[in-house]
Amino acid sequence: LDGKLAVFAGDAQTILPKLVEQTGATAVNWNRCYEPWRITRDKAIKEDLKAAGLEVNSFNGSLLWEPWEPLKKDGTPYKVFTPFYRRGCLSQPEPRQPLLKPSPLNCATIEVENKGIESLNLLPKIGWDKQLEPHWKIGEAGAQAQMLEFMENGIGNYKDGRNFPAGNNVSRLSPHLHFGEVSPNQVWYAAKEYGEGRDLDHFHSELGWREFSHSLLYHFPELPRKNLQAKFDRFPWAENAAYLKAWQTGQTGYPIVDAGMRELWQTGSIHNRVRMIVGSFLVKNLLLHWHHGEAWFWDCLVDADLANNSASWQWIAGCGADAAPYFRIFNPVTQGHKFDAEGAYTRRFVPELKDLPKKYLYSPWEAPADVLRQAGVVLGDTYPRPIVDLKPSRELALEAFASLKKVGK
Repeated sequence: LDGKLAVFAGDAQTILPKLVEQTGATAVNWNRCYEPWRITRDKAIKEDLKAAGLEVNSFNGSLLWEPWEPLKKDGTPYKVFTPFYRRGCLSQPEPRQPLLKPSPLNCATIEVENKGIESLNLLPKIGWDKQLEPHWKIGEAGAQAQMLEFMENGIGNYKDGRNFPAGNNVSRLSPHLHFGEVSPNQVWYAAKEYGEGRDLDHFHSELGWREFSHSLLYHFPELPRKNLQAKFDRFPWAENAAYLKAWQTGQTGYPIVDAGMRELWQTGSIHNRVRMIVGSFLVKNLLLHWHHGEAWFWDCLVDADLANNSASWQWIAGCGADAAPYFRIFNPVTQGHKFDAEGAYTRRFVPELKDLPKKYLYSPWEAPADVLRQAGVVLGDTYPRPIVDLKPSRELALEAFASLKKVGK
């Protein structure tokens, strides 16, 4: 754009007509947003501009399929992912091929009310973002570089490798997709070029999960706050500020949980497998409402996306569409041993346990006193004791879930 990006702040229904008049435009075009309030806003803008005699067009620039396209035969939206993706999406025409880079654009020079980006004061006054910057290549060039890195080195063992947080088999493309620095169409076809077999299929299905989340938000606009399964409105959630704080700060006493929450805080991201572990721990072992998790992730994630965040928290809480069964409760000890057996990921983010033998890494409270001493670990001092016991907390969660069935009768 050669520095010709024009930035305005205020009511779009007031500003756009002024720009039309100033530039002599005969048409207004934009890419769609899918958050409920943006849909309402954009419909009103489109009606106003059309009434003024302008040509108005909106386009899909951020999804592979429009949310209203993959529907069941009766015209209703899917609530289960696999048929949504396999029957709803893959029966549609394949996503459009990415367009080539546009030729140089003839940009209008706009001075009146053009505030420029700096005027928006988007950067935080407290420099918390500085610790996140080294972990990301921000911008379109960075997104392209990350996509190429993943395609060359990560997609080859994606289906299995994506479960291991110490590996490099996750794409780390979600923030770039969210902010439009790379399009899902580019990613879809790059995967076809570099991937094959079940790894390609599984990666494509993860893009499908993103589509599913946006479909749910479109058809159920109260998704961010309202349980899709109404019976969970009666769930006896606990209130415990100390538990919530311990979870948020990675001080629960369960190393794989704490590693994940510290990764989130330090990098603005959290590995997919670990997201499920920390989510399960919050809503099932601590019995804290999924709203707390959704809000904390919204504040901390660089890829925070209303559709993905809401749908995924409802999934792990068991109250959403195609939700994980409530009785599926991740055990953070066995999950740690299974998916971070050598402890590379956990030791990185919980360095106070770095010298603990892997046998006791995920249950330091079971380590003999001499082993703890040699590792420099003092439970309750250098590292917290578990804030809840796994077995009793699991039983409480199952009892709470069973109470929904009794009330239902």
